[in-house]
Amino acid sequence: MNLYLATVALALFASYLLGSICSAIPVCALLDLPDPRTQGSGNPGATNVLRVGGRIPALITLTGDMLKGVIPVVAARMLHQGMMLTALMGLAAFLGHLYPLLYRFQGGKGVATAFGVIWALPSWMGASISLIWLAIFLLTRISSLSALIAFGSMPLFAWFMIRPAFIPLTIMSILLLLRHHRNITALLQGGEKGFGKQKPGS
Repeated sequence: MNLYLATVALALFASYLLGSICSAIPVCALLDLPDPRTQGSGNPGATNVLRVGGRIPALITLTGDMLKGVIPVVAARMLHQGMMLTALMGLAAFLGHLYPLLYRFQGGKGVATAFGVIWALPSWMGASISLIWLAIFLLTRISSLSALIAFGSMPLFAWFMIRPAFIPLTIMSILLLLRHHRNITALLQGGEKGFGKQKPGS
């Protein structure tokens, strides 16, 4: 039993360390782009890399951040672990992205890594959240609002469809919402800009 718990703890820590690799920072360094933490929104994520360096660097960043969520979950499923532990592995990677040990605990908002986690769980979960995100984005062109609504609905999906993962996914949802507190304030004040728009709704 003690050996099992030690193995689980080690696996969770390894997932956290994987999540701590903020893809935006090495991608921008390798492509001789400004550090995304000092440009635009200051967030080391794909959306800010898009502003700083364009589509290709943003796509590479997005892929890297999603893989951080996919790999631990797929590994747990391949080892036939329970759904709660599998979701906890994804949560650990998500926490690594938010609070990376490698970058003084100053990480991104976690949207891409969260998408990676839910797509590696039963695929309907990833499809459902992604469709909500896409629908809101097409209506508003505001990435942050799309993420807030999509991932805000995730605990509801988890409760009815994948209950063993409810607690880890709810924690992930709450943390993601908290990381977007500035975006929420901007949305309430009408100052959050969308892609191709000066202001949302304009």
